[in-house]
Amino acid sequence: MNSASLANNGEPIARLQQTLKASASVSGRGYWSGKEVTVRFEPAPEDTGVVFIREDLEGSPQIPALVDYRVEVPRRTNLVCQGATVEMVEHVLASLAGLQVDNCYVHVTSAEMPGMDGSAKDYVEQILAAGIETQTAPRAILTISEVVRVGDDECWVEARPNGSKRMKFKYRLDFGNEGLIGRETLEGKVSPEYFQNELAPARTFLLLQEAEWLRQQGLGTHVDFSELLVFGPEGPIDNELRFEDECVRHKVLDLVGDMALAGCDIQGTIIANRSGHRFNAELVKQLLKENQVAYLSRRTA
Repeated sequence: MNSASLANNGEPIARLQQTLKASASVSGRGYWSGKEVTVRFEPAPEDTGVVFIREDLEGSPQIPALVDYRVEVPRRTNLVCQGATVEMVEHVLASLAGLQVDNCYVHVTSAEMPGMDGSAKDYVEQILAAGIETQTAPRAILTISEVVRVGDDECWVEARPNGSKRMKFKYRLDFGNEGLIGRETLEGKVSPEYFQNELAPARTFLLLQEAEWLRQQGLGTHVDFSELLVFGPEGPIDNELRFEDECVRHKVLDLVGDMALAGCDIQGTIIANRSGHRFNAELVKQLLKENQVAYLSRRTA
């Protein structure tokens, strides 16, 4: 017995896989490296998944976007396969997963993805402009059958059963009573429309002291405060919020990208309390260990 949800006729519920109708590209500089990079999204056959291709390296090595290839690096999601690396991939993965693009070759000309304005908006716009094509094979799904939780008392993330066809979420962000960010909570259901309008425009954020420390380490020295949200004593520096709760929206954007490392749809509710990339990825690993992924022979409604 697999862990797929069951429709009224007893058949597992799945949607059809999707890819792009045409190629799409985005160019910019990496936040950490400052290097110019172009990301080109190309259609891929059924059951390919998302695969990064390092065009700048000999042999154009491929790096599957799966949690087994994730390496622990602070503040971002990096993948390594056979010595080839792609860095800061969470916004790319979130854009594809949020729009339900399951099969895609992601050609890149450098290791680090472009930071853009700190959001996934440009990626989403270019993917939608290329168009999304439905394929014939059903999408693999992982249905949460019991509560799975990772983390510690202060920062944690857990998955719960919910009987829904989509992944639901609830994220609690807590910077305490004294900070300008404070406490923010967001909950909802991930769909292409919701992701495009409510999550994709939300930008990466830092406190001023964090940004200054990174610059002292020689990181991000080329990044202007207008390119992401940096919170000073009076609020965002040289910037304005796109949403009143933009910070927690961006954390959910990252969560969607990290959950995509499962390589399948997740049916259940993800509840996070101050969680980041490390615990998000650890949850994916636990879910893949404790639940069976259903590979369906046909689509049912």
